[in-house]
Order: sequence, then structure tokens, then C-alpha cells
Amino acid sequence: MSKIGRKPISVQDLEVTLEGQTVRYKGSKDSGTYELPDCLSVKLENNFLILEMADSQDKKNKKFWGMHRALLANELAGAKQEFSTDVVIVGLGYKGELKGNFIEFSLGYSHKINFDLPEGVKVEIDKSGQKLKVSSSDKFLMGDVAQRICALRRPEPYKGTGVRLQTQQILRKVGKS
Repeated sequence: MSKIGRKPISVQDLEVTLEGQTVRYKGSKDSGTYELPDCLSVKLENNFLILEMADSQDKKNKKFWGMHRALLANELAGAKQEFSTDVVIVGLGYKGELKGNFIEFSLGYSHKINFDLPEGVKVEIDKSGQKLKVSSSDKFLMGDVAQRICALRRPEPYKGTGVRLQTQQILRKVGKS
């Protein structure tokens, strides 16, 4: 059984107010609210948020306890500092270009692909157009945008050309001999 729910959440450098089941937070990068279910309660002690279960016998509540603790910790971490991930475009002539609120990709198709950026996501592209840095204060949104960009042209196994995350490993195949 996981003990994630028992870990306290540090709220140093954040303004946090508790109103019943609602946690309001404000940091240097973001602010917002988080609503906890009725089976959980929250208290603030010495710059730490502590989540507690109302009924420790219910197995369903134990699952909620760890999940909501992790989700709340991610939101509070994003309010302090933005999450970021790197996306790499590999291939001759493959590149991305930032134009206002969308990215124009040239990925070897007969047409260019326009990718609209959602609110709250920033993308930085280097001079070559092949290294993108996706950042946001919302961890889920940042990961979702990075995966949707990677889905535009999946890496192929023979030459390794396509769009992938920096940390992703491509299993290469041997061609004809």
C-alpha cells in the first residue's frame, strides 16, 4: 500500500488559505483553487499542508487520499515554479516555427501543420527550429501539449526521423543488407 497521502506538502513561498474543503493558493507563477472531496480534510501546520481521511476504514477513501495529495502537490509546485519538457524534431527539413499563438510545423508532409497553443502554455524554439521547450504551470496541460506535438510525426524505427520527447528512446531496426 502506498503511503503518498501521509506525506506533508510544503507551502513555503506560497500564500495558502483554507475554507472548508477548498484550498486557495497564490504563488509567483500561478494562483488558483483546489476542491477536496468530503472524505478528506486538510489542515495547515508550520508551512505544511496535511491531508487526513475522515474514515480510515474505507478502502475507497484511501485511494482518494493519495491521489488528491499528489494532484494538490503538483498544483502547488506549479504555482512556485513552471514545469517544462523538451521536444526534439529529427529529420532533414523538419522544423517548427513559432508564429503568434500557434506553431507552424514542416514535417515532411505535402503541407505545413498549424498547431494552436492552449492558454497557459509557452513554447520556446531554438534557431534551428528542431528543439522545443514546452513549459506551463499546469503539469497535465504541459505533458498533454508535448504529447500532441509528438503525435504529429511519430519517430520511424529505421532512420529515427520524427518528433519525440528528449528523454524518449527509439528502438532502431536494421535495414536491408
